[in-house]
Amino acid sequence: MTVVVVGSANVDLVAYVDRAPEAGETVMGSRFVVAMGGKGANQAVMAARLGAGVAFVGCVGDDPYGREIRRHLAAQGIDVAAVATVAGSSGVAPIWVDRHGTNRIVVVPGANAALTADRAASAVHAVADAAVVVGQLEVPLAATAAAFEVARARGVTTILNPAPALPVGDELLELCDWVIPNETEFALLTGTDPADDDAVSRYATHLGAGVVVTRGEAGALVVVPHSDPVRVPAPAVEAVDTTGAGDAFVGAFAVALARGDDPVAAATLACRCAATSVTTPGTQDSYRAP
Repeated sequence: MTVVVVGSANVDLVAYVDRAPEAGETVMGSRFVVAMGGKGANQAVMAARLGAGVAFVGCVGDDPYGREIRRHLAAQGIDVAAVATVAGSSGVAPIWVDRHGTNRIVVVPGANAALTADRAASAVHAVADAAVVVGQLEVPLAATAAAFEVARARGVTTILNPAPALPVGDELLELCDWVIPNETEFALLTGTDPADDDAVSRYATHLGAGVVVTRGEAGALVVVPHSDPVRVPAPAVEAVDTTGAGDAFVGAFAVALARGDDPVAAATLACRCAATSVTTPGTQDSYRAP
C-alpha cells in the first residue's frame, strides 16, 4: 500500500549560530549546510525510510535546485512521476538553528505555489494502491482539497498537517480523517489552549475526525472523536536540531496507519521517529527508523 504525499519540496539553506540575531544585528555562524527540505518532501522521505511505498505530488522549478530535488527524491525510492517541472525558481527555506537546537525558518514557496487542483487530483487518482494521502499548507489549499476529495471518494485515509500555522477553512477540514497540528497550530485553528486535553477532545468531536496534537519533548495527545484522549510520551533525548521533527512525526504516523496500526501505536512510532531525528543535525539527513 502506498502513502501519497501532496506537498512542498524545498532546498533548505541552514545556518548554525550560537544565537539568532536581533533586529538589525549581524552574528557569526559556525556552519552552513545546503540540504533537501519542504514539509511534503520531508514527510515523504520519513515514510520511505520506514520502508513504505511512497508517491510524491508537487512542483519544482526549472532551475538546478529543481533537478536536484527530483534526483534526491527518486534516490530515496519515492515515485516522482507526479512531480511537475514549472518555469521559475524552486522553493527554498533559509533556516537558523541556535545552540539549543531551536530553529527559525523562512519559506519562499517558488514552484510549490504552482501546484493546481487538477494536477493534484489526477495524481492521487493515478495511484491505484493508495492507502493514505497526506497534505500540509505549503502548497495551495485548493490542490490539497482536490487531492483529499479524490481520496475520500475512494475510501483512502486523509491526514492534514496544518503547517505552517495558517487559517484553514471548513471546506478542507471536512475532508480530513486526521488533523495533526503542533501546539501553535492548534491554538490558531481553535483559539483554545493546546495544553487543555478537553479542548482537543471537543475539537475532534466538532470535526468528526481524529486529532493528534504534537507537544515536542512532551510527546503527543491522540484523540478519536467521542473517546478519551490518550497521552503518548516521547523518548527522552538530547536535542541537537529540532528542524523537521514534526514532519518526521507525520510521515511515520501515516506509514503506521497505512499498515493497519491503531492510532496510539501510530503515534508511539511517530514520537520515536521524531525524537530520533532531533539528535542529529539536519532535516531529512536525520531521519531513520528508530
